[in-house]
Amino acid sequence: MREPPVLAAQGLSKSFGAVRALQDVSLELRAGEAHALAGENGAGKSTLIKTLAGVHRPDTGTLLLDGAPVVFHGPAGARDAGIAVIYQEPTLFPDLSVAENIFMGRQPRRSLRRVDHRAVRTEAAALFARLGVDLAPDQPARGLSIADQQIVEIAKALSLDARVLIMDEPTAALTGSEVARLFGVVRNLREQGAAVLFISHRIEEIFALCGHVTTLRDGALVASEPVEDLTEDTLVRRMVGRDLDELYPKQPAEPGPVALSVRRLTREGVFTDVSFEVRRGEIVGLAGLVGAGRSEVARAVFGVDRWDGGEVEIDGRPLAKGAPSLAMAAGLALVPEDRRAQGLVMNMSIARNIGLTGLRTTARAGLMDRAAERDRSLDWAVRLQVKYARIADAVGTLSGGNQQKVVLAKWLATGPKVLIVDEPTRGIDVGTKAEVHRLLSRLAADGVAVLMISSDLPEILGMADRVLVMHEGRITAEIPRSLATEESVMTAATGRAA
Repeated sequence: MREPPVLAAQGLSKSFGAVRALQDVSLELRAGEAHALAGENGAGKSTLIKTLAGVHRPDTGTLLLDGAPVVFHGPAGARDAGIAVIYQEPTLFPDLSVAENIFMGRQPRRSLRRVDHRAVRTEAAALFARLGVDLAPDQPARGLSIADQQIVEIAKALSLDARVLIMDEPTAALTGSEVARLFGVVRNLREQGAAVLFISHRIEEIFALCGHVTTLRDGALVASEPVEDLTEDTLVRRMVGRDLDELYPKQPAEPGPVALSVRRLTREGVFTDVSFEVRRGEIVGLAGLVGAGRSEVARAVFGVDRWDGGEVEIDGRPLAKGAPSLAMAAGLALVPEDRRAQGLVMNMSIARNIGLTGLRTTARAGLMDRAAERDRSLDWAVRLQVKYARIADAVGTLSGGNQQKVVLAKWLATGPKVLIVDEPTRGIDVGTKAEVHRLLSRLAADGVAVLMISSDLPEILGMADRVLVMHEGRITAEIPRSLATEESVMTAATGRAA
C-alpha cells in the first residue's frame, strides 16, 4: 500500500471579500518528490502557498498531514509540523554570521544558559555538508549573494526538521551556475526524503527538476499530472487557457535617426569606454552575465549614478550627468530591474504610482489635480490591460506581472523618445511576458528607441534588432539580429570575443 502524502490539500477554497482566490483546489506532496506549482500571476499560487504555510485559513477544504486532518493556527503551527517556505528574497540578519542566522532564538546552550558558539558553528557546518555546499559558518550574512542567502534559509529549515520545503520563485535572481547549484541541493533534499513544492515561471526549470506538476488558472485547479506526460507547449496552454501564438512577437521596424548616443562612457571600477547608439524604431538588446555592468550603464545614462567621463546625447543634444529630471525632460525613461524597491511605492495607490511621473502636468496652481491624475492613470491602466479591483488600491496588492505593467505605464505616460527597460519580464508569467514583448514591439514600431537589458537569452534573441554584449564593464561585441545566436552571445559575454 502506498504511503499517504506528507502534506495534502483537499478542496481548498479561499476568498478575500468578493475576490475568490482559490476554488476547490487539491494538491498532494509526497516524500522524495519535487512537485511543481504552475500558473500565471494571479492564478492563486501565492494564496495556496500561504494556506499550506498557515498564514491563511481556508474557507472550506481540509489539510492533511501524513493522512490525518490538521489545522494550522498560524505560521508557527505549520513550522512546528515541518513545513518551511523559502521565499525569492530571503530576510537574514545582516550583521550576524551565517550560523547565528540559522539558529537565531534557539542556539545550543552551555551551563548558565550561555550560548555554545562552537556547537552553533559545528551544527551549521554539518547542515551545509548535508546540502553539499561549501559555505563558512562564521561568514557574515551581509554581502552574501541571493543564492547563498537561500542556502542559509534551506539550512535553517533543515535545522527545524522540515519535511516539506516550499520554494517560491527561488531562481528569479540567480545566475546559471547558481541555479545549477540550487538544483543540486534540491535533488539532494529529494533523495533524503523531503517533499519539495517548487514554484517557477521558467518552464524549462519545471521539466528539469520536477516529476509532477499542478497547474492553477484563475484560482481553480486545471490539472495535476506527471511532467513526463507533458510538453512545454501543453503546459503553457494549461496555464494561460489558450495557445500562446508567439512569445516574441517582434514586428519589423525600419530604424530611423539616432535617438540615444553614448560615447566613451566611463565610471571608474564599474564600466569603461562604453559606446553605442540606439535609433528610433529599433530594439537594442544589452546582454551579458550578472556583474558585467549592464544595469550600471543604464543608471548612469539616466542620471541616477554619475559617470567620470564620456558623453550622452538625446536627439543630438548633450545630457548632463547625474540629473534624472533633465533626462526625463529630454525624453528618456528608465524601467528599473527591481520594480518593488526602485520602480514603485508599494503602499501608494495604483493611480498615484502611474501619476508620479506626471506631477507637473497634472498640477493646477501648485496643487495636485486628483481628477486629472485619476483620468491619466485609468487611461494607461486600460491601455496596458492592468488587472485590478480599484484604481485606488495599493499597488502592492497586484500580482508581479501587473506591477510590472504599472511601472511601464508610469514611464510610457511621459511619452518617451528613448525607453530603457532593465529585465522587463523577470518574475512574470508566460502570458504576461508575451504581452510585455508585444508592447515593446509596438512602441518600437511607433518610433520609440528601446534599449532592453535582459539575462534571458531567448528574450534577447527573440526581440532585439541588434545585440550589444558586455563583459567586465566593457562592450565586447555588437551582433546583428541575423547573426545573433546563444553561442555567439555567450562567447562575447565570457570575454572570448573582441
